[in-house]
Amino acid sequence: MSNLVLSQKEFTLFQHYIYEHLGINLGAQKIYLVQARLAKRVKQLGLGSFKEYYDRLTTDTSGEEFAYLSSLISTNVTSFFREAKQWDFLKAYSAALTEHPAKKLRIWSAACSSGEEPYSLAMFLDTHLAQNSAWDIKILATDVSPRVLKAAQTGTYAQKACAGIDPSLLQRYFTYEAQTHSFRIDERLKSMITFREYNLVTGNYALFKEGMFDIIFCRNVMIYFDKPTQEQLVKKFHTLLSKEGYLFIGSSEALTDMKQGFKSKGASIYQKV
Repeated sequence: MSNLVLSQKEFTLFQHYIYEHLGINLGAQKIYLVQARLAKRVKQLGLGSFKEYYDRLTTDTSGEEFAYLSSLISTNVTSFFREAKQWDFLKAYSAALTEHPAKKLRIWSAACSSGEEPYSLAMFLDTHLAQNSAWDIKILATDVSPRVLKAAQTGTYAQKACAGIDPSLLQRYFTYEAQTHSFRIDERLKSMITFREYNLVTGNYALFKEGMFDIIFCRNVMIYFDKPTQEQLVKKFHTLLSKEGYLFIGSSEALTDMKQGFKSKGASIYQKV
């Protein structure tokens, strides 16, 4: 088992399975990446080949092995307050919101990974939204990977992960835990966020109400999807956004050919029209 090699036939099986269940479109050049990420799991389970693992995966009715695969294949790279221009935009947005009579805000962090994005949102809104105590703010944070969601729910981060946070925010919203050399986020901010496991490709969108979100963040996810999957997802986001709601995507992404129903506001930000 020390020289596990993923054959082209086995890779094709995983290609199709991953596309169908995760929407991730793996090109032929990804064969070595898949081999590297799955080999350790194959050995952990005491299996002799990738085909044996594929059979284990597709016959597992508990869903636990699919969850494990999702964690291995998904790229969970994130950080606090990434995409600076988008936060600049949100400053102006939050200033305008102070005049909003409803005092209600609903946000979906649709690929929250280990939680830096939704916690950044919570800190930002608590800091910039005037008279925030009068506001009803709820953030839904979802990810396909149970492993990263578990980490997100703890609200605890290593010093390195917090290095980019403004010191005043770090002092205000985190407690330093000397024993583990980590920072734990304030429970009040955690209460603003609901973490849930959700698959953007195969998930049941009937769980959501039309127009229920004022803002949707889905950054650096669609780059892994093919065009049809991207188009389907953007249409669903459009339905779920409120009138003139905003969709934030990654700086390496663009709606370009899928912009129907949205207008660009710059910095990979789109407004529903």
